[in-house]
Amino acid sequence: MSTTARPAAPTAVKGLAAIVGFLVLVEFASGILQGYYTPIYPQIAEHLSIHEGDTNWFEAAQLIVSALCIPLLARLGDLIGHKKVLLISTAVTALGSWWLAFAPGFTSFLVGWAIQGAYVVWLPLEIAIIHRRTRDSGRQELLTRRGAAILVGSLELAVIVGALTSGLLVDSLDMNVLLALPAVVVTAVFFVILVGIEQAPGDDTGGIDWGGLGLITVALGVLMGGLVWLRLDGGGNVLGWLTILVSFAVFAAFWRFEQRHPEPIVDVRLFSSSAQWPVQLTAFLFGVPVLGGQIPLSTYAQADPAVRGYGLGADSAFISTLIGLYVVTLAIGAFTLPLTTRLLGGVRRALVVACCLVGVGYLLWLPFHDHTWQALVNMAIAGLGSGALVAALPAAAAAAAPPERTGIATGMTNGTKTVGGAIASAIFAIALTATGSLEATAKKVAPLSGYLTVWAVCAGASFLAALALLAAPKHAFSDAPRATVGP
Repeated sequence: MSTTARPAAPTAVKGLAAIVGFLVLVEFASGILQGYYTPIYPQIAEHLSIHEGDTNWFEAAQLIVSALCIPLLARLGDLIGHKKVLLISTAVTALGSWWLAFAPGFTSFLVGWAIQGAYVVWLPLEIAIIHRRTRDSGRQELLTRRGAAILVGSLELAVIVGALTSGLLVDSLDMNVLLALPAVVVTAVFFVILVGIEQAPGDDTGGIDWGGLGLITVALGVLMGGLVWLRLDGGGNVLGWLTILVSFAVFAAFWRFEQRHPEPIVDVRLFSSSAQWPVQLTAFLFGVPVLGGQIPLSTYAQADPAVRGYGLGADSAFISTLIGLYVVTLAIGAFTLPLTTRLLGGVRRALVVACCLVGVGYLLWLPFHDHTWQALVNMAIAGLGSGALVAALPAAAAAAAPPERTGIATGMTNGTKTVGGAIASAIFAIALTATGSLEATAKKVAPLSGYLTVWAVCAGASFLAALALLAAPKHAFSDAPRATVGP
């Protein structure tokens, strides 16, 4: 018969606090990676002798590789244990980080940047660890959401540290040395995970769906190939559009294959459930501004208005300060998520408001982009919403998934978010580059119309995400304890 889950024991909560403490250090390293490079993208472009618009391809390549890693690593986490997979992904991230420090040119740097993207699975795995640890607490969803808020808040604070560090050191250190510092941090956090996180066996059984992984790899590769054709030859290139249509056909074949597979790499049956698809679609749309919009913001802020007629004319050190102030609002949005949820009367309402804040923040860029104070106001509004969404979406996905599928459910939110960001990065690279060559010249600067397009797309995606959340059933975000089946 069914019995009500008992309240969390103090020892269990204490043990959870210790685990969250170690995971905070992991997210500190993640924040360093996410904040460190943003202020120095123009310097990286100069270091590699490429056009500033082409730095968007770094982000696109990393996000595509990340999107492919997430379902595989999340599935492995459910099978062999989340700590083991966290260690594997950290080792791969360290390899990519060291690669960047010594990459001699565009292509090799692109490869290292893509490999480094394995860190994107850290947060989903960490939330799955917390979700499993609180299984018998009687407050699983609540404690998971609070733990996620702490992790994301810590991540955002670390983004500030990373941004300030690189901005202050870029003019005093050799670029190779400057790029080696994140690698040192990631290498150190590998040992933090090894020593501090408890090992637990996987909850699921079965194997790896290599056929499904191959299909999704082909689909994403063909899609990005079509976007590259459009980037090189412009929007009138027929081959580029035909390639994109072919990618849609491969995606459809992948979906049908996964529906028939007993152990799919992407659980499309779970994905298409009424409680999951609004969360996953929201994550996809949220990836457009939070991932795809990062590099354009950095390059726009550093553009010299006296030369281009637009931009803020900021140097790397000041960009670090701007990023720091923006990320403070992300941290506030994440840390205050439990309070916001109570004040607004539920998780769904809090997430809808968060999406609208992101949309309003980017929408304000269209008329207000000439002064630093305008940029601060715009990004502060977007940051409050972004912080709440980063913290809440994986926890919401875990709450709507069966216990043996929490790893893949939380991983799917980051997977769909990274796919959205990757597609947006490629589209933004097209919008911000007036000509189709990868060769760098002084005359090849991004047009203002390209930046206006970026901000309009980011705002539109955010408002669509709010509408997607309204389609979710009310019980999808319930904090009610789940019944456990007695003997």
